[in-house]
Amino acid sequence: MGVEIERKFLPSGEAWRRLGEPVLLRQGYLCSDPMRTVRVRIEGAAGVLTIKSKGTGVSRGEWEYPIPLSDAQELLDTLCERPMVEKYRRRIAHAGFTWEVDEFLGENAGLVVAEIELPSEDAPFDKPDWIGKEVTGDKRYYNSSLIHLPFSQWAIS
Repeated sequence: MGVEIERKFLPSGEAWRRLGEPVLLRQGYLCSDPMRTVRVRIEGAAGVLTIKSKGTGVSRGEWEYPIPLSDAQELLDTLCERPMVEKYRRRIAHAGFTWEVDEFLGENAGLVVAEIELPSEDAPFDKPDWIGKEVTGDKRYYNSSLIHLPFSQWAIS
């Protein structure tokens, strides 16, 4: 079983925009149940199917499999829950780790989240100066939650 150990933060300022090359990601959920998610993603010319278990702390089970691009497109177009999650991702190397900064589009426009995957829950890491408040564990920031309550509706709810 694969394990994902991830922490989420809100960027502070705009310095992250000068780092990393933005790549468009389109993703949808075949299942967005809090106990398990099944996600289809297209990144560039690659399709990926990802299954994640409910997390405990900052860890959760994760299984990821490449799928043909045409299959990923068909699943996104016909079976995935709406709205789809679209975002630009920048991968930014810093102090031995890679930060992924996601700038969301569509109904989630205006939301930016930075994530770091760690080798263990207690692994030390250095935060870049453009990292702000930690939001790990706040379910609103889960991509699978953004299809049910998009960022554009947060002020209303």
